[in-house]
Amino acid sequence: MVRLGIRILLVLLVVSAVMAAGGVAYLFSAYPHAAPPSSLKVESTPARIARGEYLSRHVAGCTDCHGERDWSKYSAPQMREREGHGGMAFRLEIGTLYAPNITPAALAGWTDGEVLRAMTEGVSKDGRPLFPLMPYENFAQMSREDAESVIAFIRTLPSATRDVPPTVLKFPMNLIVRTIPKPVTLPATAPDRSDRIAYGRYLTTVASCSSCHTRMERGRPVPNMTFAGGLEFHPRTGGIQRSANITPDMETGIGRWSEGQFVARFTSIAALDDGALALNGRPNTEMPWRDYGGMEPQDLSAIYAYLRTIPAVRNVVQRD
Repeated sequence: MVRLGIRILLVLLVVSAVMAAGGVAYLFSAYPHAAPPSSLKVESTPARIARGEYLSRHVAGCTDCHGERDWSKYSAPQMREREGHGGMAFRLEIGTLYAPNITPAALAGWTDGEVLRAMTEGVSKDGRPLFPLMPYENFAQMSREDAESVIAFIRTLPSATRDVPPTVLKFPMNLIVRTIPKPVTLPATAPDRSDRIAYGRYLTTVASCSSCHTRMERGRPVPNMTFAGGLEFHPRTGGIQRSANITPDMETGIGRWSEGQFVARFTSIAALDDGALALNGRPNTEMPWRDYGGMEPQDLSAIYAYLRTIPAVRNVVQRD
């Protein structure tokens, strides 16, 4: 009787192992749901390169995450000499991620269609799924023209040969990540700048503002807390920082801020020289004020106009 019980247990263990192996095999064969890369060939023009530079450096943050920031200066601005070199580490509960090199030296074997697919669908050249810390779900709402402009710009970066460690995700996220990418169709054009709220929503999405200004639990945004702040950061300088509430709540958000105050908060820091950005003992911040402050005041005003339309959420963000 005992032997029979042991045999049954062994059979159950074998069946479970086979089913688990089959499930993993299915995930790897069926996911990610990726369309073949398009045959896109971006026509590089001065206007596209300039637009891509603006978006990359001051809105989408491409060369922020894929470069290096100068932590000796307030707001840790991008270091132009390391632009696109990759290697920035993001140590999260679900694993350690590294931003890859996106200079022409690393992308020489990539077609423009493959770059576009990685940017907006989260699938690498080799079919590997990207973790959405790379905000491809937001970039999927970028206009086709703006996406092509970003590609045109990064193709002009000085080449740099740098070996970047591979991203390592823990179980089960290393399997879950395969189910996230999906094929998308980019909008042909961005909203007209004359529609300040619509264009502000567009810029806020491309800049992934909600990603930093929404608290997360178990890797997912807390419901009804979008833009209400509280996401924790562990800066290199030590301690804990939490993102601000940027909803229009009058007491805990930016409800009392005027448009002029909002714009000036960014542009005033962008106008400072390197000497004025020196820390001199003051704490630093994860918020890249200087880089975002390079946005045109008209675009910052559009973001303000949009943020005034979102639901106000009362959320007192703890300051350490």
